[in-house]
Amino acid sequence: MSQTIHISEESAALLARQAAAQGFILEAWFEELALEKATANQVQPAQQEVRAAIERILEIQKRVKPDPQC
Repeated sequence: MSQTIHISEESAALLARQAAAQGFILEAWFEELALEKATANQVQPAQQEVRAAIERILEIQKRVKPDPQC
């Protein structure tokens, strides 16, 4: 799929310089950013689920008494 994005000449020049500083042409840099953002959005919910599970385990541990035989 191809997409056209309209931005000002000033913004395009600024973004092109940022892309070049990272060794990309503007189009490749945008694609890299889009993939990075899409991946981050998929990973973030999983990290939130892990954090929630850890918090639940820690809350349960507060209510459990240690085994006296250990």
